[in-house]
Amino acid sequence: MTASTSITKLPNVLPETAVEQQLAALAALCKASSDPLRLQVLRVLRKDSFGVSELCAIFNIRQPALSHHLKVLASAGLVATRREGNSIFYRRSERGQKAELGALQSSIFETVDGIELPATIEVALEKLCGQREENSRHFFRDNAHKFRQQQDLIASYEQYADTVAGVLADAPLAGFATALEIGPGDGAFLSQLSPRFQRVVALDNAASMLQQAREQAAAAGLDNVEFIHGDTTAPELQGLQADCVVINMVLHHTPSPGQVLKELSAHLAPGAVVLVTDLCSHDQGWARENCGDLWLGFDPRELGQWAADAGLTDIASVYLAQRNGFQVQVRLFGHRIANQGSNL
Repeated sequence: MTASTSITKLPNVLPETAVEQQLAALAALCKASSDPLRLQVLRVLRKDSFGVSELCAIFNIRQPALSHHLKVLASAGLVATRREGNSIFYRRSERGQKAELGALQSSIFETVDGIELPATIEVALEKLCGQREENSRHFFRDNAHKFRQQQDLIASYEQYADTVAGVLADAPLAGFATALEIGPGDGAFLSQLSPRFQRVVALDNAASMLQQAREQAAAAGLDNVEFIHGDTTAPELQGLQADCVVINMVLHHTPSPGQVLKELSAHLAPGAVVLVTDLCSHDQGWARENCGDLWLGFDPRELGQWAADAGLTDIASVYLAQRNGFQVQVRLFGHRIANQGSNL
């Protein structure tokens, strides 16, 4: 008689190395979030990204000390970096964790966002944003006479104008009463908006640029365009409900692009769309000095996240490669639910 042998299967057990990796990742996450200064850094990075020198100014701390804290946060996957020329900018990493730690990271961010920043840091943030905006405004004040020449260094209007006009023509607009263009430059795109909408509002914080747009509109006989000198917080916008907002090559000149989108969302009529044209991320640092850029383009996911934070969804996206190596993204956002995220 032959004895039978039974084999008992052991339950699935993770390899020791995998367990150790999970524990190490959890420990790093807990360590990174256990310091008050690091938590304040995460809070400051909620809406924007900052360079090391900017963060040093905000927190009044020397660079070696701050760099240590940033390294801890980066090692834990709480912040991500991007290089702009010779500078490194930090932002919060919304997708920095493995699935099993994602809920904990989200909880950390949510808790941090509910804490008010000290008044000194709020003042430093306002001062920094003011400096960014002033630098951009001064650039356009001093270079308005050569606007097209500066623009052509990266992407001339003619290279993307037809695509932007096509996206606008195909946009699921619910109304055609009012269009708002932010930063119309020399006014070239106003000729696309004026025939489509009963009223067009052109907003620019550079008086010299606004005057160029006004002169071009007059020369083209556009009699339904209003001009406002100011930014997206201008009192003249109070009560305005636009069916379409156009932002062509402007966001990379603004201190806080995400905040701009949030401010504009308050001026959207039901079913309105937001048409954004801007550069994808690049490493051409000379664009800061020569073109007045505050940002060296945007990662499409970053721009999409800012739109989502403003209550907008991605309707359509087009990407245009330029001969000089730059890439332009044309994005259409709105409140549309069906067929989101299609590519034209």
